[in-house]
Amino acid sequence: MHSLGILGVGELTEKVVVGLRRSGFEGALYLSPRNAQRAEVLAVEQGCEVLSSNQAVVDQADLVILGVRPESLAQLAGEVRLRPGQRLISLAAGVSLELLGTAFPGAHCVRVMLSYAAQYNQSTVVVCPADALTEQWLGPLGNLVVVQDEPAFELATVAACMNGWFYFLLHDLQQWLTDKGLPAAEARALVLGNLQDCVTSAQQQPEYTLKALGQAIATPGTFTADGLAVLMHQPVSANWGAACEVVLDALLTRSGLPGR
Repeated sequence: MHSLGILGVGELTEKVVVGLRRSGFEGALYLSPRNAQRAEVLAVEQGCEVLSSNQAVVDQADLVILGVRPESLAQLAGEVRLRPGQRLISLAAGVSLELLGTAFPGAHCVRVMLSYAAQYNQSTVVVCPADALTEQWLGPLGNLVVVQDEPAFELATVAACMNGWFYFLLHDLQQWLTDKGLPAAEARALVLGNLQDCVTSAQQQPEYTLKALGQAIATPGTFTADGLAVLMHQPVSANWGAACEVVLDALLTRSGLPGR
């Protein structure tokens, strides 16, 4: 069984480790000493080994996950040398394959985007480009989506940011219910439950657009249609689109990729 090393033990890579163990992965997991307290907890709870340096992780591991922030990439690149053909799975947003290849010459670089739901094996796992070994290893963390070009991957990164935005929308909906007198726990259950109902229905009916599914519910004369009429006159979607454009522009600027 292959061994896996992690350069940069942070919130996201912690979730990856938990999800891998939860999925039944029994191979060696080597952690860099960065963020020592978090690394030590993972060592105890998830059967990992904290090594003395980043280079030690690279030397011991078959595959390496890059979990540092993009601004720390140059410093890390100056500290380590990967073996020719060694896989480097990058979670660094906005860092192109070209930039990775320059920073880590000779490495086999793959870009991956996933969410904190990886710890529950329920994340969307986006891989670019297609790579059988990366897909085999990280596929158990959730639902695998493979894209062939980096412009598509940057759009997938924007979608990953939506993951974080959704929480604020859901909070506002829950808060409205609690302001009207519903206990917080019940309000949370209702908001999340209805969201899950929506997701389940959409996944089971891929032949229909999301708009068509909504229209089938918000038929004329229904309470849903009454509320939708208000939303359509005060479209929040324009703000969401503007937020997406800001993130995409920033990603393309950082990565040096052309716009779509």
